[in-house]
Amino acid sequence: MDSFWVQSAIGAIKAIAFVYDIITLPVYLVLQKPWKRRQDSRRVKAKPINQKMLVDESKYAPDDIEAKIVRNDDNELTYRTTDPPRDVHVKMLQENIDTLEKVFNYVAKTYTSKRCLGTRQILSEEDEVQQNGRVFKKYNLGDYKWKTFTEAERTAANFGRGLRELGQKPRENIVIFAETRAEWMIAAHGCFKQAMPIVTVYATLGDDGVAHCITETEVTTVITSHDLLPKFKTLLDKCPLVKTIIYIEDQLQKTETTGFKEGVKILPFNQVVKTGQDSKFEHVPPKGDDIAIIMYTSGSTGTPKGVLLSHKNCIATMKGFVDMVPIYPDDVLIGFLPLAHVFELVAESVCLMTGVPIGYSTPLTLIDTSSKIKRGCKGDATVLKPTCMTSVPLILDRISKGINDKVNSGSAFKKSLFKFLYQYKVKWVQRGYKTPLIDKLVFKKVAKLMGGKVRIIMSGGAPLSADTHEQIKTCLCLELIQGYGLTETTSGATVMDYRDMTYGRTGGPLTVCDIRLVNWEEGNYRVTNKPYPQGEVLIGGECVSQGYYKLPGKTNEDFFEEDGQRWFKTGDIGEIQADGVLKIIDRKKDLVKLQAGEYVSLGKVESELKTCGIIENICVYGDPTKQYTVALVVPNQNHLEELAQKHGLGDKSFEELCSSPIIEKAILKEIAEHARKCKLQKYEVPAAITLCKEVWSPDMGLVTAAFKLKRKDIQDRYQHDINRMYAS
Repeated sequence: MDSFWVQSAIGAIKAIAFVYDIITLPVYLVLQKPWKRRQDSRRVKAKPINQKMLVDESKYAPDDIEAKIVRNDDNELTYRTTDPPRDVHVKMLQENIDTLEKVFNYVAKTYTSKRCLGTRQILSEEDEVQQNGRVFKKYNLGDYKWKTFTEAERTAANFGRGLRELGQKPRENIVIFAETRAEWMIAAHGCFKQAMPIVTVYATLGDDGVAHCITETEVTTVITSHDLLPKFKTLLDKCPLVKTIIYIEDQLQKTETTGFKEGVKILPFNQVVKTGQDSKFEHVPPKGDDIAIIMYTSGSTGTPKGVLLSHKNCIATMKGFVDMVPIYPDDVLIGFLPLAHVFELVAESVCLMTGVPIGYSTPLTLIDTSSKIKRGCKGDATVLKPTCMTSVPLILDRISKGINDKVNSGSAFKKSLFKFLYQYKVKWVQRGYKTPLIDKLVFKKVAKLMGGKVRIIMSGGAPLSADTHEQIKTCLCLELIQGYGLTETTSGATVMDYRDMTYGRTGGPLTVCDIRLVNWEEGNYRVTNKPYPQGEVLIGGECVSQGYYKLPGKTNEDFFEEDGQRWFKTGDIGEIQADGVLKIIDRKKDLVKLQAGEYVSLGKVESELKTCGIIENICVYGDPTKQYTVALVVPNQNHLEELAQKHGLGDKSFEELCSSPIIEKAILKEIAEHARKCKLQKYEVPAAITLCKEVWSPDMGLVTAAFKLKRKDIQDRYQHDINRMYAS
């Protein structure tokens, strides 16, 4: 179809849509009440309070915000939510649930025979020949097998007693170093029942990081998995205190337990559960202030730090989450993010608390096209049909690029039609309407990718770009709620209101904490800035950690107490808009002042450029003695091959293309065009790039387990290329 016919066809479709709008608008107006949706979106979510002296609000009209602020100075401003606690929060208060141990006891009594934790059965692992002749191992998978709430609680109790039989004592640290799965959760709750703090270690952390976490916390027992157990053949020499390793068995393969250091007991998970069945040890319930988790942050700078999270901290964030995220009795969560990440752990704990079943998955088996799924076999999402999931921006960026690639591979007519329908939906949604017809005919087909029933995705761990946010929400027909929090605040701080129709903001404060902005003079961020106050974000409330494990100096630097409330200095720069919603606009550590005096926020530039199709990952570097920035780019392989074809380099390998000056120049041009669309300043756009031949993974030590950049490590590895870019 040539372009004239494409334009004519699209023109006709637009005319039909226009007539359809006129005829159906009165019906939609009555049925959908769009004004209510717009009102809900714009409502005030938080108001300023005075830190030192709360004003008697009864003396003022409800909307007289200014009257409620009695500022002592122009250095800081504190905000508090306008929302009251909701049903589940109130229930937790009534039942006096102040520990994670009480959570599991309560849900086992309340939801008894309801499905609780599900694991997909692996029937076999088979060789599959690919089109290029290579052979890959793929899984042939069956259905999900479920433990009820009562069974899960009983297994956890037996596991906890089994640990006591092995000599592990209450209030002694124990490490969980395993992938996300049902046994992870059961092991954790087994430890909570005996008041044992768990030390969480990312499954992707390098050997030195793992050894550091194990030795610093002086553990004698480690819980790991079949896949990770072989690491201990070398790790045990660095961890002399470890006497027992418990491994979670594999569904297919027998675990090799020989060749490990003498004198170390190596036991299967189910044996410990069995031992606990006949044990006479009683439960040792923890107190609210007891440490539940020493959570090692994956550390974007230097060695991982252990953050001390008490039971009270975890319960506080759970209360905050249940007030913000709508959860229903027939919901199902698909769990695949690392449970060693506080965001996933709290999200899954909220699901337990509200009786929502959790079906476990992995990034390798998540959807029908995932790399470990045998041809003709269904991915986990298709079988489980979840309604809720958690995600990190990196995964959402990949889904977004996947949608774009699919659209761009279609004919000119299909591309134009999709573009029109996408813009049509965005326009009506912004006006407060739903678009049921287009969703049914077009977008629901895209939504089938995740099983077809997902209604809500919670994104955390890093800022989500506004473009990705809009596209995922539009194309997958779901609510995408962004939150903001840190390990140090048990993932609690702000969460978007699900009725908010804006993009690129992180929501108002949770019901369990306050958000404060403090002037940062060096970056010209002040609470007196117009139109909105800006400054470093501080978080205060019950979700704030007691500090870092064995690092009193660092704890005193980043945490403080004020009027009985604990506060954490985040190092992030925020802006609080008219409706009390926080937008993260910068990061103190990411700010570079170039030679001519301009400030460049490296994180902001990276998050904008990551939405460019050719870029898989990017690290921008700014030398204060130079007038421009440079960038290290991991290119997207499919886009790179397309670009190579255009420039007559289709016969070159991926490595050769990354070294090609022609390709480098072409990508630099694409980046410049994309940056213009994103409204980046000229000095913010990298003037030179290096294409990196390896994909950055946590195993390489260049990104954290949550896929945040480890700038120092990347700089060290590519210093030669950085020098070359500046020299050129």
